[in-house]
Amino acid sequence: MKPLKVVSFFSGCGGLDLGLEGDFWVKAKSVKDKTWIKERHKNFVKLAPTAFQTVFACDIKPSAKKAWEYYFQRDNVFHLESIVELVKKAKEGTFTFPNADVVTGGFPCQDFSVAGKRKGFDSHKTHKNAYRNAIDTPTIESRGMLYFWLREAIALIKPKIFIAENVKGLVSMKDVKEIMTQDFRTIGEGYVVLDPNVLHAGNYGVPQTRERIIFIGVRKDILSEDLHVKLQNGEFSLYPEPTHDIKHDFVTVKDALFDLCEPEQSEDLSHQKYSKAKWFGKHCQGQTEINPNKLAPTIRAEHHGNIEFRRLSKEHGGLIEEEYHLPERRLSVRECARLQTFPDDYAFVSEKLGASEAYKLIGNAVPPLLAYHIAKKLEAFLALCDEMETKKNTKKVA
Repeated sequence: MKPLKVVSFFSGCGGLDLGLEGDFWVKAKSVKDKTWIKERHKNFVKLAPTAFQTVFACDIKPSAKKAWEYYFQRDNVFHLESIVELVKKAKEGTFTFPNADVVTGGFPCQDFSVAGKRKGFDSHKTHKNAYRNAIDTPTIESRGMLYFWLREAIALIKPKIFIAENVKGLVSMKDVKEIMTQDFRTIGEGYVVLDPNVLHAGNYGVPQTRERIIFIGVRKDILSEDLHVKLQNGEFSLYPEPTHDIKHDFVTVKDALFDLCEPEQSEDLSHQKYSKAKWFGKHCQGQTEINPNKLAPTIRAEHHGNIEFRRLSKEHGGLIEEEYHLPERRLSVRECARLQTFPDDYAFVSEKLGASEAYKLIGNAVPPLLAYHIAKKLEAFLALCDEMETKKNTKKVA
């Protein structure tokens, strides 16, 4: 296929960007489709590159820009700016977004997460993540309304496809999912927006119980009449089919982590760094040990004291008897990254980035392997659209 350009909003450290592009290492047990594999080494496989390439990324967090640029090694692609400001400039004519086949956006989830205050559209924060004055009412520029600015960006860029992502908790908030879906369906001259699906990362080879709602929209004019009808009726899906089963066939914590040495023995700075916060007791969040034989809990964008324990002592209820002689400690930055399926060559901790920021970036990210599943599905779909368009034009000429 010809290269497919991606414009990425709320990019963070690039989990969605990396997954869409491919060409990264993951555990072999996480990948069942042999056609996806470019290379093998021990218990790892390297995923083949896709046709997608990120040509524009943005986020308001300086730490995200540092991490993204350090890994992707691309200059003048990542913009440290709010989507609100960028869209305003574009409408004023002082800024132009690049052309793109795909627009992505994992708009902030704190206002919809069951772990947060669940303010939804009435967020208590601004689009720059600052607290608004208590006496001020929420506006279209509040953090909970950032999906609307993603909608406006899509209307300006007019991609063939857009992908929007958020936490599962959004589904349980009254009318929120329906309002967002309808707003996305009224972009410009129209998009076919599939009913949003909640994808469980564990069903796609990710060793984690992470669930995320995904919105996918397709520009109507790239569709044949037949495809249009099938998408509208739900006869044709753009959501990837599961390759694993979270009840019987999943990648465990042990599969993901137990080939790593102890942090003190590692040369990887991202593995050397881990939270030194002590165990606070079972009544606090993040004070449990991850079970090596199960999926890991959702890796959250937490501060040091809420990072799960890699192991607890016997005294504190540790389950791994063969490790009782080793020191009690929390998950390292690298271990969190592994559970999110980031490759080991992603240097989260560097001279430019500390462990605390790294933990948050990893917890906020889309697992790259889950994004790769979406990429392969959309890549095949766009190839089908191109093929049908070519046949249609050939008939016209004949």
